[in-house]
Formats: sequence, structure tokens, C-alpha cells
Amino acid sequence: MTEPQIIRDSKGNPMFAVIPWRVYHHLRMGSAVEPPTDENLYNEVKSSIDEAFPIEVADSLLAGDCPLKVYRKFRGMTQQELAKSVRVHSVYLSQIETGRRSVAAKTLAAIARVLNVAVEDLRY
Repeated sequence: MTEPQIIRDSKGNPMFAVIPWRVYHHLRMGSAVEPPTDENLYNEVKSSIDEAFPIEVADSLLAGDCPLKVYRKFRGMTQQELAKSVRVHSVYLSQIETGRRSVAAKTLAAIARVLNVAVEDLRY
């Protein structure tokens, strides 16, 4: 458990203690249960995260690369494989990735399903 932050007056006397919200909640509710440890909190948050992506994926997205292409490559798929899964022509998919064609919402949703990402993750 992290130590509380102590706020002191001008003479150095403790005035306030800043504690994690969960600890406060346990204290306020009069719970006899011990507040969770930092390790338990970390594990709880980590288990609630659906998927983590490597830094290379984040770097590519931040650099302005086409999200569809970034996630397709991360999933280890070729344009032909993705196109076949989504039931579109690979030339159409290539044109979407290069920005020469826009993508229909229905097609974008199908691509998101195949790549296992949110539709919003594919927009840029």
C-alpha cells in the first residue's frame, strides 16, 4: 500500500492526509475488510484491459500511418487475406489503405470485426 501524502501547516504539523480513493471508501463505509494492496489493484486493472499493443503499433499510429494497415500488419495478415475475410477485392482494400478511396461504414465494421479492434480505432 502506498503511504498517504501528508499535508502540513506552516509549522510542520500534519493537517491532512491524502489517501487512495478505495482506502477512503473502505474507511468511510466502516468496512472491516482491509483495503486492497497496490499489487491487487494493479492486477485488477491489468485483468480489465482487453488487449495491449506493442509500442511499434502506437508509434505507427502516432506517425499518421493508416490504422487499417497498422492493425492488419500487427495481426499478421496480408491485404489479400483481409480482403477475402471481409469479402472485398484486395485492390479496393489497397486503395482504402493508401487513402485513394473512402470506405463504407458496413465494410469498415466488417474490417474491425476481422481485426478485432473498434471501428473508431480504424479512423484517422
